[in-house]
Amino acid sequence: MSRTAVIAGVGPGLGESIARRFADEGCRVGLFARSESYLDDLAADLDETPGAGLTVPTDLTDPDEIADGFAAVREAFGPVDILVNHASAASWDGLTDISAESFDRALAVGPKAALHCAQEAVPDMLDSGGGTVIFTGATTSVRGREGAVGFSAAKFACRGMAESMARELGPEGVHVAHVVLDGMIRPPDAEDDADYLDPDAIADSYWHLVEQDRSAWTLELDLRPHVEDF
Repeated sequence: MSRTAVIAGVGPGLGESIARRFADEGCRVGLFARSESYLDDLAADLDETPGAGLTVPTDLTDPDEIADGFAAVREAFGPVDILVNHASAASWDGLTDISAESFDRALAVGPKAALHCAQEAVPDMLDSGGGTVIFTGATTSVRGREGAVGFSAAKFACRGMAESMARELGPEGVHVAHVVLDGMIRPPDAEDDADYLDPDAIADSYWHLVEQDRSAWTLELDLRPHVEDF
């Protein structure tokens, strides 16, 4: 049976790799981001797979736009089975340099958007008896980075949300997982390099989380290149 997925925060790189991997498995994928022309091209590609794509231009800092986006996904594809909270935005500033506006934006695009997306998606999953919510984390989710106070705060908050939601929703059949990406993701135009995480390989791990049997769910998965110090 085809599943409906929403990826909140899609762009060239990992977000696109996740969308393509899920569509290759037959998922109908709602693509949430602000860049409509990019999403249109990606959605057209996904329509040539076993799945399908839907452009959903969305400002993830706006709860009303998020609600409208989920309504569009339901109208096109039906209830949501999978949510990937992938968005983040933060300036690389330390305590004495970061502005209140920049700090607020890091929280708005990160944990606040994830909250609103989850509140839209999870009721569908509870009604159907199961589903999957995945949070994209970073090294900064578990170890605050110098000179990145906003990004660190936002990623710590998302990790806490994931753990709290997993304990609340797991008994109801909803798998919540947090993925720590401990390393740099290879940019779309970069050559194959052992120092980078391959976004397609990461996407394979995301799909594995979706497919896990509930008798052996992963709460937190950490991924890194084999050459990464940790």
